[in-house]
This record gives sequence, C-alpha cells and structure tokens, in this order.
Amino acid sequence: MFSSKYDVIVVGAGHAGSEAAAAAANMGSRTLLVTMNLQNIAQMSCNPAMGGIAKGQIVREIDALGGYSGIVTDNTAVQFKMLNMSKGPAMWSPRAQSDRMRFAEAWRIMLEKTPNLDFYQEMVSGILVSNGAAVGIKTSLGLEIMSKTVVLTNGTFLNGLIHIGEKQFGGGRAGEKASLGITEELVDYGFSAGRMKTGTPPRVDGRSLNYSLMSPQPGDKNPGKFSYLNNTPPLKKQLDCHMTYTSQKVHDLLREGFDRSPMFNGSINSIGPRYCPSIEDKINRFSEKDRHQIFVEPEGWDTVEVYVNGFSTSLPEDIQFNALRSVKGFESVKFFRPGYAIEYDYFPPTQLKSSLETKPIRNLFFAGQINGTTGYEEAAAQGIMAGINSHLLINDKDPLVLKRSEAYIGVLIDDLITKGTDEPYRMFTSRAEYRTLLRQDNADLRLTETSHKLGLANHDRLIRADQKKSKTKAFVSFFRKTSVKPDEINPLLEKKNSSKINQSVKLYKIFSRPNLTMKEMLKIKSVQKFCSENFLENDVFEQTEIQVKYSGYIEKEQLNAKKLNNLESIKIPSKFVYSKVSSLSSEAVQKLEKVKPITLSQASRISGVSPNDISVLMVYMGR
Repeated sequence: MFSSKYDVIVVGAGHAGSEAAAAAANMGSRTLLVTMNLQNIAQMSCNPAMGGIAKGQIVREIDALGGYSGIVTDNTAVQFKMLNMSKGPAMWSPRAQSDRMRFAEAWRIMLEKTPNLDFYQEMVSGILVSNGAAVGIKTSLGLEIMSKTVVLTNGTFLNGLIHIGEKQFGGGRAGEKASLGITEELVDYGFSAGRMKTGTPPRVDGRSLNYSLMSPQPGDKNPGKFSYLNNTPPLKKQLDCHMTYTSQKVHDLLREGFDRSPMFNGSINSIGPRYCPSIEDKINRFSEKDRHQIFVEPEGWDTVEVYVNGFSTSLPEDIQFNALRSVKGFESVKFFRPGYAIEYDYFPPTQLKSSLETKPIRNLFFAGQINGTTGYEEAAAQGIMAGINSHLLINDKDPLVLKRSEAYIGVLIDDLITKGTDEPYRMFTSRAEYRTLLRQDNADLRLTETSHKLGLANHDRLIRADQKKSKTKAFVSFFRKTSVKPDEINPLLEKKNSSKINQSVKLYKIFSRPNLTMKEMLKIKSVQKFCSENFLENDVFEQTEIQVKYSGYIEKEQLNAKKLNNLESIKIPSKFVYSKVSSLSSEAVQKLEKVKPITLSQASRISGVSPNDISVLMVYMGR
C-alpha cells in the first residue's frame, strides 16, 4: 500500500497539520497527511473566526510565507473587521468570521489540489524510531509507513478527556475519539509531558434567539482581506454578530452547579487558558463584576447554528441551559449541543529546537497545541514552520528561524522554546517588543522574499510585494522632495483646524501633522498627478501614510532591533559545555544546558539567565 518512503509524514489535519502538509508538499517533498477523519480537515473546533489582536498579524505572516490560511479565510468569510483602528497601526488587527463548513471544505479542496500530497485516514499509535531518529509511523491497524521526517500536530487528541459536569468520556473533540499510545511512547523515549485544558461554549439554534434585545456588531463598511494576493472578490454582504450580557441572575444560576463543576470538584487539575476563561471561572475570579459580555456569532451563510462566544463552560448541561435562558435575547434558546471542557496531553516546548525539531528524537517535529499553545493562528504558524523546516532538513539545508524583529511567528517560537509554558500560550501584541515593525500591513514586505527563495511563495507574490515596496519608497520620497505653496494648502489646513503656513513647505512636513490623513493629501494637485502617473493602489497609500506619520517610532525600533541582531549573530556551538565556565551561576548552567540556545540573544531571554551570565559568555567567546 505504501511501497516507497515519504519525505514528510504529517500526523493530524487541524490548522497546524494542514499548513505543515501544504508547505512541505509545495516545496517539493513527497508528503503524507494522516488523520483520524478526513471529513474534519481544518475543522474550526472552537469559534468560527480567524485573526484578532496579534493573531491577525500571524495570519498575514502565514500568507506572506505562502500558506493557505489567509486565502481560505478570504474565500469563506461572512464578516471582516479591522480591530483597534482608534490606536496606532502597530495595534491594527484583522479578524474575519468564517462559514465553518465552507472553511473546512475550502481547506480540503486546496490540499487535494496540492502536488506531492497524499492522504490517509487512520489513527497513528506510535512513531518508528531508529538510531535516535524518527523513520516513520505505526497505525492502530498495525501498518508501518516509512518517512524521512515526521511532524506531530495532534491538537487536543492525545489522551483527550471531555468533561460535561460529572460526566467524563474520552475524546479529542465532540463526537471524535481520542488518540492513544503516542504520549506513553514518547515519554519512554525521554520526553516530559503534561496536561492542559481548554473549553468551548454551547452551540444554539439561531432561530430561537431574540436579536432585537441584543446590540448588533456589523463588519467594516469597506471590508478588507487577509491574503496579499487579493484574488478573492470583496465581501458584498456580511452577516452581523451580536452582543449581549450575563447578569447577576445568570451568575447565581451558574453558581448552583459549581459543586458539580469539574473545575471546582477536583475532576480537572490541569491549567486552562488564562485569557479565555470559562464562564464559571470568570464568575469565581471576578466576583465583583455583575455582568460579562457575550458575543453571538453566526456559524455560516446557510446554517442557523450560532456560537455563544464568552460562555465557555464545563458545567452540567441543565445548569448551562437554565443559566443561558436568563441571558437577554436567549429566553427561548434551544441547544444544538452543550459546552464542554477537554483535557489533553502536551509536551513542554523547551524540548524543541528553534526549527521545531525535537531534541530527544532527530527528524521529529512538533507543531500546534502539542507544544502548549492555544488558537488556530498560533497552531497554523507553527505548522507552516515545521513543514518548511522538515523539508529543509532532509535536503541538508539550514532551518528557517525567524527573528523576533522579523515576525510574530518568530516571537511565538522563541517564547516557546526559551521560556516554555505551563498554561495554554496565546499571542498578544504586548509579547512583541518590536510590534511597530511587525504590523499587519507589512508582513508581505517582511517575509515574501525569504519565502520565495525557499520555493514556497510563488512569483506573483514576489512581484506584488516588490511593486508595493518600490512604489511606497517612491511615494515617500515624493513627499520628502515636493513642496506646497501657502495658497494651495492653507484652505485645507484651515478646514482641519491646523496652523496655516506663510511660505512653501515640504509635503512630508505637512503630512506628518496628526490631523491630516492621506484623504486630505490626495486633494493636492501635485499628489494627484503623482498617483495617476504611477498607478498607486490603496495598499501603497496605507503604507506611505504609516511610514510618514510613524517614521520616528519605526526608526527607533529598527535601531533597537539592530542592537539585538548583534547578539543574534553570536552563535553558540551546539555541543558547548556550560559547566566548564566557572563564572556562570549554577542556575544559568542548568537552564542553558536544558534549553541549548543557538545564539547569545536567545540565551539572554531564558528565565534564570542574568545579564551578568550573558556578559560572561560574551567574554568567553572572545567578544
């Protein structure tokens, strides 16, 4: 059945596995994607949305690298919003509601059209290892499939245990069985494993809701897109989300079930996501609050199923139902299915190299929730990097390691492998010290060229990115060189309550004023002429405005990033023996031996390694 050896086998077809398989196959590796159910490829297990704060930036980066997440989202979106527009551009974050069924369908269609990619449906029960390296997989039917590399993206399926009140049953997702055997085998190979928890809200019948009692949450009037390819038509119509609130009565009804809650009766001991707590956890931790937001999200164009965002719970179904019926607009609610919590195995990510290859077993990669992360976007980001690096490994090429100053993906992976995590890791803009450089609008400028050199991003992507870059540079230069006379600009300045000028001034200086936007600049004749002669588009307008108005912040972060990169350039030999450096603290030696950082910069971010320890290493390496 499988007569020849694969280059890459990807286990699991969630967001991480789908991106990993697509990347490896598109780079030329003969790839096999193995999943327990081919009908659930790229399933949106939780909310039907992609993007959000920092997560939207990650999706843009995946797209710039040649991944599929942005394209699929654009093709299946029912609503698009750019969040945080009242703040600076570093905080702008795209988010799209998707049609859940069409999202999974679109992913499967794209994967089936991907050359070099095969599929197989069965449970993987173990990894084949020879001389310390992964050489294939074994399945529950006893099949052995050989491969040069293996990528594990098991999500919540490893020994998954679902909780609804006092009821417990094995499963990796509602209606799907857990994956057994892999954890125990990897522990025998020297891995350490832990348990984490996540939860999901009930799904309800939208026909039973009274939306007139809720606040509508429409999409943007001029909806954008995720993919830089811009091949999909703009959304002509959108579905509204809605917002309502819990109340003290709702909280009291939920408290009646706390003695039956697995969170409070000892059934669940693992840690859940701090920034997306269950409704019972919110009530318990924030007892002073008399209400919490509930976002009512449609699941698609042609379904009445609704996702109750903000009401994640593992309480008994009767408690869920009674409490939700006391939420405004939910008085006659009908359940499709109750919410539940799920516990699953993960492997602390300090056991990984920066390429996401594991340290205990060569040629084995981990990506997604197996590494302790939460969220589709974080999983997909790890997936594409694991797919890329598995291909590079078997072709004897250096891995792709994105710096913290290059991408949120770089921040994500660096945080995981240097700091580890004992709770589900979620990306935030605050985690990125160079977030002014890592904006959602410039991911293509940051990453497309690198991806194209790898053979992943196609030529069309490179051309679009190069044109955007060159046209933006020319437009910024135009503003720096071109002057405007008082009689032309003063009427406009007066309308905007901005100080008038009494002599010719460079347009750059005028544009730098906070109350003047590109919209005003496009009213100036010389600007109009330049735009028409150079066929400028909206993405160039946006990029130019950001580079003019935020040049000071951008230049400062570029300088700081350059200083960091000086430490990044100091490589630490893979077999460096820290215990021989007598001046290092004992804690630093212990942490450095465990993490095995590849650069001095990475070493400086390890908890327990002090600035003095870094100075000692610097001197020891002749710097």
